[in-house]
Amino acid sequence: MSINPNPGVLLYPRIRKSPFFHASKRHGVGLYSVYNHTYHPRHYGDPVGEYWALLDGVTLWDVGVERQVEITGSDAFEFTNMLVPRDLTKCKVGQCKYVFITAEDGGIINDPVLLRLGENHFWLSLADSDVMLWAKGLAYHLGMDVQIREPDVGPVQIQGPKSRDVMVDLFGESILDVPYYYAVDRELDGMQVVVSRTGYTAELGYEIYLHNASRDGVKLWNTIWEAGEPHGMRVIGPCHIRRIEAGILSWGCDITYDTNPFEVGYGFEKTWMVDLDQEADFIGKAALQRIKSEGISRKLVGVEISGPSVGSFNDGEMVDAFDVHDPRGLRIGEVTSACYSPRLQRNIGYAMVPIAYHELGTELVVHTQHGPQEAVVVEKPFLDPTKDIPKRLVRASA
Repeated sequence: MSINPNPGVLLYPRIRKSPFFHASKRHGVGLYSVYNHTYHPRHYGDPVGEYWALLDGVTLWDVGVERQVEITGSDAFEFTNMLVPRDLTKCKVGQCKYVFITAEDGGIINDPVLLRLGENHFWLSLADSDVMLWAKGLAYHLGMDVQIREPDVGPVQIQGPKSRDVMVDLFGESILDVPYYYAVDRELDGMQVVVSRTGYTAELGYEIYLHNASRDGVKLWNTIWEAGEPHGMRVIGPCHIRRIEAGILSWGCDITYDTNPFEVGYGFEKTWMVDLDQEADFIGKAALQRIKSEGISRKLVGVEISGPSVGSFNDGEMVDAFDVHDPRGLRIGEVTSACYSPRLQRNIGYAMVPIAYHELGTELVVHTQHGPQEAVVVEKPFLDPTKDIPKRLVRASA
């Protein structure tokens, strides 16, 4: 047993437990994965049942694996604006932004949600890759006045159409005034929290970021669960079916260090994500300007895949995509994420393919766990392309 000689400083074992680990474990975790060096509940035994609970009710997620990189100091805005290709002069205090952190070659190091808590106070709520040492190294090299650390903060997500009712019970009616992708400070039963209207679902939802999470994690979880039980709350893992339907990408599957924003659908189509006209000289800007000028040789596309169900989430068994007209059967690309959508009643996913195969209607052959299957390139996202579902908020449930 190790003893922490300084209780105010976090210790870092090789694989960590989230602040909610012991509380979420009580609900019967079916499978853990490791995400940001932290145990992460993958599901609780029935991913399809969890999907329907998310669509029809309210769900609670342990997302303490979303480690925060906090950036403060007099140069914090300038430094953070340099990390990302979005123009943060358009990000107000109290606003959240989905951002890429790009490398010097334009590759994607991470795709966090950025929270601007003050003029020079930012959190980067990370996906599954290391960022803090990258940021610390850049700050040291540039000699900027910034402090970069991992605060004792842990988030949970409350997602689904009935999340509004649970949040009102927890915080009162005023919580419904928080706009989509904004955040506010609140106090809950003596605990200091930041509440944002964000989530990994494209459903109505919120995230609650708890200060002093190593101390109060179980208390927060129990407080939310007590408020949620009357509304039929269910504890679930990350719902990959819903995020694939919604066109939400997963770092390590659909995006990596080796992909750039233009290849994965951000840049040409969504110019706000990669603002090459802004004055700031962010990291990777020159490379991304060159990539935009020269064009890309491959692209992440949506695919529908025939045949039996590929399951609730497939991120490794199914890797090969082939040209349906090529008698030699040469591999041309890979399926990066796929699932069977119960609502759409078909297999859907993303595939990275040569640019010659990106047009809608292009036929492919995909090797699944059931053998070779016909596939076709389709529009993505598969549902609600304008994000009307998470943006829409009525004052009371029907």
